[in-house]
Amino acid sequence: MTHDEIETLARKRAKSKAGWFLHATAYLLVNAVLVSLSVWQGRHWSIFPALGWGLGLLIHGMAVWFTGVGSALRERLVARERRALLAQRDPW
Repeated sequence: MTHDEIETLARKRAKSKAGWFLHATAYLLVNAVLVSLSVWQGRHWSIFPALGWGLGLLIHGMAVWFTGVGSALRERLVARERRALLAQRDPW
């Protein structure tokens, strides 16, 4: 990879990770308010939005940390597909 390609990839990965951290911060702040409201009302309904949004945050995190641009998992899958396609194209 050239220096420019490395720089571009590093910026994309940093942007993705910063987006996840922003998402996680919003999750924590909003759910803290919802828990406070729930406790103040004497009910425990805040678990439902926390679980739903938490699932979304988990999926977002998996997309960023495990399958995001330039991730090791994605690169291994691409390399495997490349080898399979080359083997089909050139049987010798």
